[in-house]
Formats: sequence, structure tokens, C-alpha cells
Amino acid sequence: MAGASTSELDTDLTRVISVVSKDKNLDKAIIIDALEQAVLHAARRDFGVTADLEAHYNEESNEIELFQFRTVVDDVQDIVREISVPEAHKLDPGANVGDALGIKLETNKFGRIAAQSAKQIIVQKVRDAERAQIYDEFKDRTGEVLSGHVRRFERNDIIVDLGRTEAVIPYREQMPTERFRVKDRITGYVLEVKRSSRGPQIVMSRAHPGFLVRLFEQHVTEIYDGIVTIEAAARDSGHRSKIAVYSRDPSVDPVGACVGVKGARVQAVIQELNGEKIDIIPWDQDPARLVCNGLAPAVVSKVIVDDSNHSMEVIVADDQLSLAIGKRGQNVRLAAQLTGWRLDIKSEGKLESELVGAKLAVAAIPGIGSMRAEILVNEGHKTPGDVAALSPRILQRLLNMEEADAEKVLEEAAKYAREGKKPLAPGDISDTERQELLANSVADPRALERTSPKEPSVVEDSARKDRLAMFMRLSGVGEAAAHALADAGYGTIGDIIADSADEVSQKSGLSLGIARTVQIAADRHLQAELSANSSDED
Repeated sequence: MAGASTSELDTDLTRVISVVSKDKNLDKAIIIDALEQAVLHAARRDFGVTADLEAHYNEESNEIELFQFRTVVDDVQDIVREISVPEAHKLDPGANVGDALGIKLETNKFGRIAAQSAKQIIVQKVRDAERAQIYDEFKDRTGEVLSGHVRRFERNDIIVDLGRTEAVIPYREQMPTERFRVKDRITGYVLEVKRSSRGPQIVMSRAHPGFLVRLFEQHVTEIYDGIVTIEAAARDSGHRSKIAVYSRDPSVDPVGACVGVKGARVQAVIQELNGEKIDIIPWDQDPARLVCNGLAPAVVSKVIVDDSNHSMEVIVADDQLSLAIGKRGQNVRLAAQLTGWRLDIKSEGKLESELVGAKLAVAAIPGIGSMRAEILVNEGHKTPGDVAALSPRILQRLLNMEEADAEKVLEEAAKYAREGKKPLAPGDISDTERQELLANSVADPRALERTSPKEPSVVEDSARKDRLAMFMRLSGVGEAAAHALADAGYGTIGDIIADSADEVSQKSGLSLGIARTVQIAADRHLQAELSANSSDED
């Protein structure tokens, strides 16, 4: 039996290096280390844990050599770690007291139990090395798209066979409109690769926006080459997605490149996503214009930007409201995800109703009146609190009033705001009461004359009047904003579009949000004129 055990151990130790390293595709050094640890483990079963043992692989003899180190002493107290001088001289005549003598041991005396233990250690070491190799192979592949076959289902999670290892698609990362069966081919986006007690765990997703981006990279050559870039993506997985694309080459249409000839490219992506609808929109560095593009197919009339709260108030025609919001709020939600701005969609009718209420609330401040309220509300100051927050200098400039009058109005606005009166809505009072309120709110009737566009304090030439009229035709541009644009030197609507929103704001003194609104209105005005001219030519 002892001979059979010896043969079993020897056979295991001599063939593992060449066979296992090829079968498992592992480094030879890993196998050698596993064998050395296995032999040491088997030896400690006989010599105990206190023995000083070492195992080394001998390439010439193709075997693991085991050595026990014992210290030469005069009086032996521990036979495992010490050896007497006479015994030491039998092994090495030159050995002296205090020397550590290495004694080679035969591995054929460990027996069958030791051999089985050694096998288990080798198997475990090889398995750990294989897991580490798989982790190293996949750890840098986060963000890639991998394909495999459905192996099984664990609860609601899909286990995917990738060949050398498995991946999991959790239920939350699956598309709700899809159903798979065992052996079906499946593609997914690698979310993360992490270590676990059972080996590396590869988590994949089919619902992540990154999956959509990678699919377009595979099917659109211009994206792969870096000519067209996907700047942002948003998904309601299984239902609808939006991507914003930008072209580094002016001669390449980014939207057309992604759609492809007869829609071939985008259809290939839609097919992979099981029919998910995809909106492809052009990217714009101006957030307001990007929001207008993102809400397509709805047409936006006006955008009011609130930089401090990182939000936008989007105004659409009454018949465009449901289209802008989308089914269950899907369109506006995806547009908000795409742009990163909080969006509030309102119809023109609702906005008009709110503006009337705001004008009534501001007009109720002593010293303001209806005309001045119109100017302040158009400039974005819709409550007494907003008016009270203005500086006297800004109020003077907006309403063309004296410094003392401006300070008095600010005091009244602050008092009115502290009282916390609820702003009046159009339906709260009758037309007669509204007219009386506006008439009684004027502290100085002569102030209206100073602010009236019919009798300006400075005589303006006909060219300036024409510019003011032109600017005031733009949607959302009030009298004060028109004067500011004219004072800034803008002569045409095209001049406004030629500058950035920041430049318009700096030149005119308007807030950045109002400058963006003016630019959008100017752009739409020119587009409408071009469309009208094209129709006339036809």
C-alpha cells in the first residue's frame, strides 16, 4: 500500500506542471508554487507545524525537493528543530555547533492521506490563480460591450456564459420589454468587475445609457473615428432614448451620420434594443438651445433661464404642451436627463395668466403702476420680493426714474414683501377692480410720462426708433431690454445672433438668462423670415 501511495504522489507531482499549465493556460511559476505549498503541507502532517521546512522545484530532476533545517547543538532538546553533533557529522563532517543543516527528505513516506491533501491544495491554488487571471483580464474592460449566451436564470437575474467565465445581468439592469430563454445570444454593457469569494463577478447591463452609446460606436464609422461624438445620452430603457451628437468636421452632418442611408444605422441599433425609439438631436453648447433641441418634436416658443437654481422655464404653444411633456412625462424627463437642467414646461396661455397676476402684484407696489410693472415683469422681476432685491441704480436704469424715487419704491417693495401678501391672480378680481388697482397704485402720475415710450426723455433719431421697434418684435423682448440692446450698439437681429449669450449680457448689461432668451427669439425670428422668403420664391 505504501508503494501505491508513493507512486500516486510522485505521479501527481511530476505531471502537474506540464499538463495543468497547458490546460488552464496558467504561468508555470504559479503551478510550481502550488506544488511546493502542497508538498510542505503534506510534510507538516508528519513533522508538525514547528518544523523548519522548505520545498524547491528542481528543474533537472523535474521533482519537488523537500528539506528540513535543523540546528547543530551539543544537547538536543527539540528533535524536530535540533540535531546532535555526532549525527550532524554523519551528514556533513564540517558541521559545527550553531550551524543550520539542511536535510533532504523523501516524499514517498507521506502516504495516501498526505497525497490527497496535496491534491486539494494544488486544485485550490490553481483555481485561485485562474480566478485572478480572469479578473485581470476583465478588470479593465468596464464600459465595453460583451456578447455571450444565456446559461441560466437565478431568481430574476440572467447568468451569461462568456466562455472562460460568467457574467450577471441583474433585474434592475434589464430592459422591461425583453424576454430571453436559455441558450439565447445576448449582448450587454459591462458596468463593473469586482472580486468576490466565488471569483470575479462581472456585472452587465442592457438598460444603461452607455450601452446605447457603444452600439452607435459600433455601427457609425464617424463616431468610431472620432469625427462625430455623442455628447450626452438619456434612456427610458425599452421605450425611448435621446442622444445629442456633435461633429468636429463642419462638412459632416452628425445627425445624418447616425441615421445612415435610409436609416440603416439607427435601425440596426433599434433592432438590438428590441424596437426602442431613438431621438437623435444636434448638440449645442448653449444650454437653452440644447433644451429646445432636446424637447423635439415639440416646438419651443421661449426659454427663461434661471442660472442660480440651474433650471429653465420652457414656454410652448398651447397645442404643443402635451407633445413637449410626452406620454407619462417621458419627453421632458429625457430632455432633462440629457441636458442636466431642471425643466418646467408651461403653455403660453398659462404663462400669460401668470404674467398678468405678476404684473398686478408688482403694480400694487406704491410708485410702480401698470406700465412700470410691465417693464419689471418682462425683465424677470415678478414679485415684490424680486423688486426689493434690486439695487437703486438698476431700478433707476430700468424705469428711468430719479434716485430718491427709486429708493422709495424699494422701501415700499420690501414692506410689501414682508407683509407676505399672496399675489393676485387674474380671476381674483374683476376688470373694474383691476383698473382701479392699477390707477391707484401710481404715486406720481408724472413718473409714467418719464417712462412712456411715446414721450421719451431723450429725443431719439428715426434709426434708433426703427431698431427699438425691430427688437421689440422679438418674442419676450420688452422695452427695457430693447433699449439695452440699442445702447449696446446692436443694429440688426443678425448682430445679436453673431455674439454669444455671454457677450450679449456683458455688452447690454442684461442678465445671462435674459440674454439667452433674446438670442433664441432672434434666431427663431430669422428662421421664420427665411422660411417666408423661400415660400415667396416658390
